[in-house]
Amino acid sequence: MDSNKMNRNDVEKWLESHPEDATNIFTAKATPDMVDQWLAKRSSRKSLQDIGWASESSPTAVHPGERGTHHMLQSFRNVRKSFAGASGSLRSLLSPRKRKLHRRNKSALRQLDEKELFMELIRDIADELDLNTLSHKILSNVSILTNADRCSLFLVRHVRGDKEERVLVSKLFDVTENSTVEDALHSEEEEIKIPFGQGIAGHVALTKETVNIKNAYEDPRFNPEIDKKTGFRTHSILCMPICSHDGEVVGVAQVINKITGSHEFTQKDEEVFRNYLTFCGIGIMNAQLFEMSVNEYKRNQMLLQLARGIFAEQTSLDSVVHKIMSEAIELMKCKRCLVFILEEHEMSRLRRLEQCCLEGTTKIIGKRDTPPSLSRENSDNRDHSKRPTKQPSEETLKSIGFLKAFDLSNNDKDKVRDAGFEILHRSVNSDMAKYVAATGETINISEFDAQTRFKPVYDIDKEFKIRSVMCQPIYNSEHKIIGVAQMLNKFCNKTSVGEDFTEQDEKLFEAFAIFCGLGIHNTQMYEDAMKLMAKQAVSLEVLSYHASAQVEEVDRIRRYTIPTCDDFKLYDFKFSDFDLSEDQTIQASLRMFLDCNLVTEYHIPYEVLCRWLLSVRKNYRPVIYHNWRHAFNVAQTMFAMFKSGKMEKFLSKLELFVLLVACLCHDLDHRGTNNAFQQKTESALSQLYSTSTMEHHHFDHSIMILQTEGNNIFQFLSAEDYRVALTMLETAILSTDLALYFKKRNAFFELVEHRDCEWAKEEEKGLLRGMMMTACDVSAITKPWEVQRKVAELVASEFFEQGDLEKMQLHETPIAMMDREKKDQLPKMQVGFIDAICLPVYKVFSDLWPGLNPLHDGVKRNRDNWQAMADGKLSDEPG
Repeated sequence: MDSNKMNRNDVEKWLESHPEDATNIFTAKATPDMVDQWLAKRSSRKSLQDIGWASESSPTAVHPGERGTHHMLQSFRNVRKSFAGASGSLRSLLSPRKRKLHRRNKSALRQLDEKELFMELIRDIADELDLNTLSHKILSNVSILTNADRCSLFLVRHVRGDKEERVLVSKLFDVTENSTVEDALHSEEEEIKIPFGQGIAGHVALTKETVNIKNAYEDPRFNPEIDKKTGFRTHSILCMPICSHDGEVVGVAQVINKITGSHEFTQKDEEVFRNYLTFCGIGIMNAQLFEMSVNEYKRNQMLLQLARGIFAEQTSLDSVVHKIMSEAIELMKCKRCLVFILEEHEMSRLRRLEQCCLEGTTKIIGKRDTPPSLSRENSDNRDHSKRPTKQPSEETLKSIGFLKAFDLSNNDKDKVRDAGFEILHRSVNSDMAKYVAATGETINISEFDAQTRFKPVYDIDKEFKIRSVMCQPIYNSEHKIIGVAQMLNKFCNKTSVGEDFTEQDEKLFEAFAIFCGLGIHNTQMYEDAMKLMAKQAVSLEVLSYHASAQVEEVDRIRRYTIPTCDDFKLYDFKFSDFDLSEDQTIQASLRMFLDCNLVTEYHIPYEVLCRWLLSVRKNYRPVIYHNWRHAFNVAQTMFAMFKSGKMEKFLSKLELFVLLVACLCHDLDHRGTNNAFQQKTESALSQLYSTSTMEHHHFDHSIMILQTEGNNIFQFLSAEDYRVALTMLETAILSTDLALYFKKRNAFFELVEHRDCEWAKEEEKGLLRGMMMTACDVSAITKPWEVQRKVAELVASEFFEQGDLEKMQLHETPIAMMDREKKDQLPKMQVGFIDAICLPVYKVFSDLWPGLNPLHDGVKRNRDNWQAMADGKLSDEPG
C-alpha cells in the first residue's frame, strides 16, 4: 500500500482486518485519557433509550462490517481487567480526581464468612435514607455477594397522567463494586424506561419471577443491540424483583456476568440475592417515603410562606408579588424570575369600574370578559409534555399585550424592578409569555439554545443568557389567565452549575402561579367567591345524595287505585302513620290533593304529581325524626284543618295548594341538626344563609325539585299565580323556624283579640298561614298519648345525636334537651315545650274555630301526662 496515498479510512480498514495488532497497539500506546474517552463513548450506555425496548427479540448476529471492531472490543475486556483488577471501573481508576473513597474495605469483607458478610452488608444499608446512595450501596454490595461483573437497578415509576400504567426506570446502570454513585447514576435525560412485561427486567417486574439466564444470547427477551452499542459482551444474567412489605414490586435488580467459577449464577447466588433484596425492598421503601416527606415538607413550607406573604399585605400588588417571587426563586434555585400581568385583565377591570360608577353599584368589580383563548377550559394545560394540537395564530399572539412585568434577580432579591418597554414588547421573554397566555400551556425548556420555537429577535440583556426556562400561566379564581410567570436558569446550590427544571419543580411552580393569582386577584371578590364556593359545595353534596324518582316507581304508583280519605282516616286529628307502608304514604298524599280538587283546578298531570311526590320523598334523608314521615304527618294535619276544622273557607284554592306543598317540603334534606349547630360548625349552609339557615335550604331544595324535568306541579299556573305561589311557599316554609314564630305570634294574637278580623287582607292571611304551619309542624304533641310518647322519643333521640356531635366536634356541653346524660329530664322538658310554644297557639285556634278543639284538647291531655310523669305519678315505661 502506498503510504503517500493512505487516509483515515485505509487505516480503519487495516485495523479492522488485523484485530490482534489493533489490540496490541492500543494496549501499548493508549494513554489514560484516551482510555477514559473511549469508555465515555462506549461503556456509558447513554444511548440505550434510542434502541427501544420493544425490539429486544432482534437478531443476535454482529454486522459483518463490525466484526473486526467487535473482536477488538471483546479483546479489550482483558485490557480493562488488567487495569481494574477483577472488575473495577476503569474510568474511576484513570480519573482519581473523580474517584470517591469507600468506607468499607472490600478485601476485608471478602475474608468474612457468609453469615458475617451478609449481616455487614445489611448494616451498611440499614440507616441510609438517601435514595441514590442507598441504590448504589445495594448494587455494590450485590456485586460482592454474587461476584458479578456489573449490576443495574430499575425502580418502578407511575407514568405521568396514568396512575395504572407503570414503567421501570434505570436509577443506576452498570454498577461495579468499585464504581461511584456519580459514575452510574442516570440523569432524567439518560433514564432508560422499560414498560412492564417487556424485556427481561420488564418480565420480572410483571411476573415477580426470578430469571437466571446462563447464556443471554439464547434468550429471546435479551436485546443484543445493547452490547453492540456499548461494546460489552453479556453472558449470564440474574434478575430479581424487589418487593415492598405488602408484596408490591418497587424495583428490579439485575446482575450480569459472574466473574468466578463457571461464570454462571448458581442456586446459591439466587438464594443470597433473594435474601438480600428482601431487606433492600424495605430500605428502598423507607428512602422513597423519606424523600417524599422531605419534598412535601419543602412544598408545604413554601406554600405556608407564600400564604403569609399574600395575606399579610393586600393593599399593594408590588409587595405581594415581590414576596411570592422571593420565596419561589429561593426554593426553586433559579437565577431570575419574571411575572407578566396581562393588559386585557387590568383594562377590563377599569372599564367595569367605570361602568359600575355609572350604574351606582360595585358588585361586579373584578370580573372581566376574557376571550376563549385565555380561558383554562379552552387550553390544554393538563399535559405539560405535549404541545397543543393547534398553535396560536400570529394575530392571536399580536393581540396579547402586557401592562406590567415584575423582574427579580437572585443576585438582588431585596428589590423587584419593573421590566422596561423592551422586555414587555420586544424580548424573547415576552414572546414566551404571550405563547403561554394564548395556549395555557406550561413551557419547560432545558437547553434553550437548542430549541427553535422561541428565538431572540432583539438583544435586550447582553449580560444575561437564558439556558433553561420554565413558564406557566397565572389564573385568577375564575380560572381566567391574568398573567404569566417565568423562572430562568435553574442552578445547583452547591456548585452553581446549571441544571434543568424537573417535574417536581413544575409542581412547585404550579403552586407558585396559583398564589400569584391569589395575590393579584381583586380582594373585593373574596366574599362573593366564598359564597359561590359554599353554594357549589352544598349543591354537589345534595346532588350526590339525592336523585329524582325512577320511571318504574312512577309507573307503579300510577297503577294504584287510591283509597278514600275515610280509608286512610285523613280527616281525623288523631291520625297516625305507623301502620302505613311507604307507598301508602304516597297514596294518602295523592288522595289529599285529589280531595281538595287541586289536580283538576290547576291541571296537574297525574304522572307529574306522582313523580313529584316520589322525588320529595327521596330528597328526605333517613334521619331519626325530621324525615319524610314527619313531613307527611304535617301535611295530614294541615289537610284535617282544611276539612274537619273548616279552615278552607278562609283560604283560596291557591293557598290550599301551596300550604299542602309547603308541609310536604318544609324539612327537605334535613340533616338531623338544627340552625344553631350549622352556625357553630360554620358549615357551608351557614355561609349561604345567616338566618333561618335550614329553612332557607329547605325552600331552595323545593325549588330545585320543581325545576327538575317532569317534577313541576306548578307548570300550568298563570305567570301571576306562579309568582304568588313561590312567594307564599317561601314564607310558609320559613314560618316553621321557631325563632320567626316567636317574632310573629304576638302580632297574630293581637289581631285575634280585636275579634273583627275577616282574614281578607294579605298581611292578615300571611300571619294566619304562618301560624297554621307552626301548628301543623308541632302537631305530634296533640296525638293520642301512645303516639305522642313514641314520637317524643324519636325527637329526643335525634336531639341526643346532635348533642353527641357537639361533644365530639365542638368539645362543648350541649343544652339539656340535647344532652344524652339528661334524658331522664325529658318529661319536664316536654311540659316546658308545651307551655312555651304549643298551648298558646292551639288555644287561640280553638277559641276562633271550634272545629280545631281536638288539637287543643290533645295537647292539654298530653301535658297532664308529661307532668304526671315528671312528678313520678305516671310510669315512664311504655305500655
